[in-house]
Amino acid sequence: MNVFSSKKFKTLSVALCIAFTASTTPIVFAEAAITPDSAVSIYENNNTSNNALQYKLSSVEKAVYGTRQTGAIIDRINKLEHDYYGTEKTGSLANRVNLLYDHIFHNTYSPSAIAQMNGIEWSLMHKVSMQPINQRLSNLETTLYGQPKEGTFYSRMLSLGKAAFGNSQEAIPLSRTQVPANTLIKIKLVTPLDSKTMKAGDKIKFQVAENVICNGDLVFAAGGLGEGQVTKVTSARNFGRDAKIDIDFAKTQAFDGTMVNTLLGDEAKKEMKSEAMAAGASIAGMALLGPIGIVGGIFVKGKNIELPAGTELFIQTKTDTTLYGIKTASANY
Repeated sequence: MNVFSSKKFKTLSVALCIAFTASTTPIVFAEAAITPDSAVSIYENNNTSNNALQYKLSSVEKAVYGTRQTGAIIDRINKLEHDYYGTEKTGSLANRVNLLYDHIFHNTYSPSAIAQMNGIEWSLMHKVSMQPINQRLSNLETTLYGQPKEGTFYSRMLSLGKAAFGNSQEAIPLSRTQVPANTLIKIKLVTPLDSKTMKAGDKIKFQVAENVICNGDLVFAAGGLGEGQVTKVTSARNFGRDAKIDIDFAKTQAFDGTMVNTLLGDEAKKEMKSEAMAAGASIAGMALLGPIGIVGGIFVKGKNIELPAGTELFIQTKTDTTLYGIKTASANY
């Protein structure tokens, strides 16, 4: 478990930047994507309920609209197909939902909608967002053309792909790469941490703070979503005993949309201490802060833990993972 020990905090200036530019060499997406056991979709859960159709339908709706929709299942499927394809499909309800789910999340034969949107946003803005697909399309079109466009989500995505990747290419050019265990990822909190109000089971969200490049491929893009959970909270006590928050930084979204298993492990802790030392923290000061010590450039000292949204820290990948990324000019991360 990852433990934050409380101490009064003061801000340290920490600056790490990864600069790179996109390669102009096109990369053909030809290999079938693999889904390793260590990685699942951002909306997938290994403890899925028995109602797979309802689960997958809700997952697609959250990815496309931001929230689960209401009403009869057939009406919800019809709306999704109309908005995404422009026409209602034939076949069983289960097959129609499976098709939508695969198009949104899976990179089997072509980039998933999540991967495509990440690629478009990164190519145009050098960051990705946590918003649903409909909002991402509108925001990008407003930035490019002054207002949102009409048409299906799929056609609008392809049109933006042409603007992002060139007139001869509509889909993001992906390449497959192996990302080793313990690859560092700098993140920032979206959910603030407060030992006075949080409890075990609370969900937390965080974002990738800086791009991560592996073997010349961008595999985690700044802005990517991460999800975790508070596993234990110990309140501050008398005699100087500090509050603690145990957090499982469980999943972090890769560039291709895969949710990768992550944790705050030894390598991440070392990197945080290294950054703090570079910013002027003393060895003695770190020794007083315990095994984790520094959280994203902030000394924590006192009875309670209060870390605001935007607080930066490091986590790391849990296992070797095969992902799809986009080629960059830099071969290192």
